[in-house]
Amino acid sequence: MRYTLVALCAVSVYAADLTGRWTGPASTADNGQEMVLALKQAPGGAFTGYILGPRSTDTIVGGKLEGNTLTLDAERPGRNNAVQKVAYTGVLEGNTLKLTLPAPFGRGGPGGPGGPGGPGRGAPPAGGPPPGGPPPAMNRPPQVVELAKVSSEPPAPLPPRPAPISLPMPQPVKSNGMAKTPPMGWNSWNKFRNQVSDKMIREIADAMVTSGMKAAGYIYVNIDDTWESAHRDAQGNIGTNNKFPNMKALADYVHSKGLKLGIYSGPGPKTCAGYEASFQHEEQDAKTWAAWGIDYLKYDWCSASQVYDEAQATMAAAYAKMGLALLNTGRPIMYSLCQYGQRDVGEWGEKVGGNLWRTTGDISDRWQSMERIGFEQQLGREKFAGPGHWNDPDMLEVGNGGMTDEEYKTHMSLWCILAAPLLAGNDIRDMKPAIAEILMNKEVIAVDQDKLGKQGVRVAKTGDLEVWSKELSDGGRAVGLFNRGADSARVSAKWSDLGVTGSKSVRDLWKHADLGKMSDEFSATVPSHGVVLVKVK
Repeated sequence: MRYTLVALCAVSVYAADLTGRWTGPASTADNGQEMVLALKQAPGGAFTGYILGPRSTDTIVGGKLEGNTLTLDAERPGRNNAVQKVAYTGVLEGNTLKLTLPAPFGRGGPGGPGGPGGPGRGAPPAGGPPPGGPPPAMNRPPQVVELAKVSSEPPAPLPPRPAPISLPMPQPVKSNGMAKTPPMGWNSWNKFRNQVSDKMIREIADAMVTSGMKAAGYIYVNIDDTWESAHRDAQGNIGTNNKFPNMKALADYVHSKGLKLGIYSGPGPKTCAGYEASFQHEEQDAKTWAAWGIDYLKYDWCSASQVYDEAQATMAAAYAKMGLALLNTGRPIMYSLCQYGQRDVGEWGEKVGGNLWRTTGDISDRWQSMERIGFEQQLGREKFAGPGHWNDPDMLEVGNGGMTDEEYKTHMSLWCILAAPLLAGNDIRDMKPAIAEILMNKEVIAVDQDKLGKQGVRVAKTGDLEVWSKELSDGGRAVGLFNRGADSARVSAKWSDLGVTGSKSVRDLWKHADLGKMSDEFSATVPSHGVVLVKVK
């Protein structure tokens, strides 16, 4: 009886004042993020303070404690200087608070889409979200995280946000001599997001070999966001979270398969998913990755807008820092700029050491997204592409289930005509034969990998019917007859549009069939959302 009374008194006193600092992992997927609840409870029960999440800082403006149930009302900056109101609920269990994050938090929780600053993951394009409804990540249930009380001190005010850093246009970074043709490989994000792990990457590397992907030219196995540790060590070195116990050993394994390993970071303080990024640690991180045996870096702008201004010179200089740092490691590391085509990146991407640079916001596994990015947002960019430096319309969605096989053939054909990097994003451990045929069609891949390095262009458009052409090193042309409409249609590629004359042999690259010689034009019936891809020689 005596012990029960003491325990009840302790709970009563504890519940009367929750002032202090509460911390814990911000994700149930790994220990790579930390959440901080800094709480002050007034004698009358009013709550103030703030919540530091992976991608947001919320100001607590009210709340109440009823029994062991805590409710906190908070505000966070929204778009266009609007204030977004959010609510947290929690259950107290001794010195532990089980906190339920608000439903919009991170658009699906840590590791899902979303990110501060810039049109990155989860940020809709101008004019609102794309057609087809919200991405699946937005429909996930809210997360519950466990926070432990680590201090009873009232929270100090947050420091004001520093003035944005301005940088002058950088000196050109020497080329690393890589990417004579567009890089090919695989990336974890589109299919797996924060579920990527050491075990998965090993299995993907195995599957790259056994499926034939490696033989078809797919070499890079790229870990996207959510591999990072929550904090740097005492010397400032970045580490990995519990999903990746030994990155050097993982790199060695991938290399043993004749493949290369890629990794992800950004020039801001945090990545798009709210993990540790490379701001003010560029040289240090580059050396770490080189020591691990990393071969490819995707470098994503996201939270860099919280510390840098968004002038072209500043953005270029931020990317040049890492371009030079990678070069100084002495290890060949492919450099992929991911800043969504902002600030005319084609004009300076190569000059900061970039081998490829994104031209748009994120692709999603829907016809409307692929169509908009591929057909509409690549026009006029061909002048920036060539051996060593490529426009990147984002990763392949082939095989992820949101489009038909016909639409995936269109996706693959257009990316190859665009001389785009080919980074598959499906689960190649379990790949349908039809998807394998699309991703590993060697004649189609040869169009992308042609050593001339010319990006294809649209040469004709009639309503929903388009003809695209890519010059090849043997003097031929890869020609795509595309039908973006709802019904099958006859599409013609005229020699005059292609810049050729006379009788030419035509080969269908999807059917692997010679169609004979033709004069003046080639015509074919193209299914809805489909393609006929030929080589004219």
